[in-house]
Amino acid sequence: MTDAPLAEVRRAVYRPVREGNALEDTTARLVQTVRLGVVPPGESLPSERDLAAMYAVSRDTVREAIRELADAGYLVRRRGRYGGTFVADPLPQPENPRQVTAEELEDVLGMRRVLEAGAARAAAARTLDAAARDELWARYEAVAAATESDYRRLDTQLHLAIAEAAGIPSLVALAAENRARVNEWLNTFPLLRRNIEHSNAQHERIVTAILAGRPDAAVAVILEHLAGSEALLRGFLS
Repeated sequence: MTDAPLAEVRRAVYRPVREGNALEDTTARLVQTVRLGVVPPGESLPSERDLAAMYAVSRDTVREAIRELADAGYLVRRRGRYGGTFVADPLPQPENPRQVTAEELEDVLGMRRVLEAGAARAAAARTLDAAARDELWARYEAVAAATESDYRRLDTQLHLAIAEAAGIPSLVALAAENRARVNEWLNTFPLLRRNIEHSNAQHERIVTAILAGRPDAAVAVILEHLAGSEALLRGFLS
């Protein structure tokens, strides 16, 4: 199922948090879950008991983190037989986006280039089994057919699927953290139809190069692809 969260991405966002800043790290990890589309808008998070076990924190810590994000409009708590904690639909859009310094922007985008180009090279250099090949192509097709409301979530899933195809679990965790920061910025400006068409054409070339076992070609296309989104980010955020 192409809309299901990627296994390594789930492990990355639901891994134990640091002991010293349990509340802050739990809140940040839940925000990653939302920004990466691991749980889509309108869908429910795991139970408080399960989250506490996965993050290795108390249920009180999870409950407080959920309360903070519910107050901020990211989560909705429902009681009753079909109750639980749900991702808000639609998600809130910041009225006054945080100012991003040039140094912060270049740091995050530079790390993105290193992580995603490295992932594409490693994925293309591997011998992927039939299931992994089908999964990667299905993720591309899902983005190509996405509606505007689902586009960025499914685009994120494709990029993280490439990281997962690299076969390096710790790389997925780094890519997920980096992508969550990028998505925070992307969500402050609208989708551009022609940019979507161009991106989808590049997505096809990236996935085709990976499946053909052409690491240099995969790296070249993904760097070209990232340069386009970097230009938009600099234009809108500078």
